[in-house]
Amino acid sequence: MHLLKQLAKKLKQEVSTVYLVSIDPRVPWYARLLAVIIVAYAFSPIDLIPDFIPILGYLDDLIIIPLGIGLILKLVPSHILSDCRERAKLQQFHNKPTNWVAAGIIVVTWVLLGVWLALVVKNFLT
Repeated sequence: MHLLKQLAKKLKQEVSTVYLVSIDPRVPWYARLLAVIIVAYAFSPIDLIPDFIPILGYLDDLIIIPLGIGLILKLVPSHILSDCRERAKLQQFHNKPTNWVAAGIIVVTWVLLGVWLALVVKNFLT
């Protein structure tokens, strides 16, 4: 149980690091884009596989997020990554940033995806 708490704390700190990577202008655009996608997925209340489905519901979170974080950490230059990690450590003692624009984009994206999926299903059934 202690090991799981340590892993969860490390993952939480890495997600904070990835958030900082996503807003750092020194990071290449493709790494920033991937960082935005991973952070949005990590904090989105909607998953590819809903959490209420036994085992598979949490499996996507346990695979997608760590793999995405690992890929981002490989794409970001080491000096920028260490700077972002230091800022993430400092932020855990202060208030976390609130980005309402990013939250709005996430909500709009999921709503549009839901509307599109409903239209596809409607056309398929008729």
